[in-house]
Amino acid sequence: MKKLIEKFGDVLPYLFFGVLTTVVNYLVYLPCLYWFCLDAWLSNVLAWIAAVAFAYLTNKPFVFKSHDWSWTVVWPELVKFVSCRVGSGVLETGIIWLCVDMLGWNGVVMKLITAVLVIVLNYVGSKLLVFKKK
Repeated sequence: MKKLIEKFGDVLPYLFFGVLTTVVNYLVYLPCLYWFCLDAWLSNVLAWIAAVAFAYLTNKPFVFKSHDWSWTVVWPELVKFVSCRVGSGVLETGIIWLCVDMLGWNGVVMKLITAVLVIVLNYVGSKLLVFKKK
């Protein structure tokens, strides 16, 4: 049991901060889409930027227990973190563009569906590539 907790003990905090990151994402996406009448893909890109910044600032200390904020640690972590997020962000934006901008499907529903996929992909990327245990 202890080995399972050591191996997957960051899943619950990741889910908690993943939900908060999704809230940040929606707090930018929805006003851009409905108040400022931006295309869904552009609204998604702006929301992605805000969400990635929030996710890094919360995932680093609270999920993956990386507490060294020196530039020599932060810079490589941040580059890897953003690089991983770019992949899932491009996938999400492509799905949003196709389903909402091109096919006219509901932007809120599609954003929610893609959020589940993105949370899983981002966890795997962060766990395996960014905040690896030494």
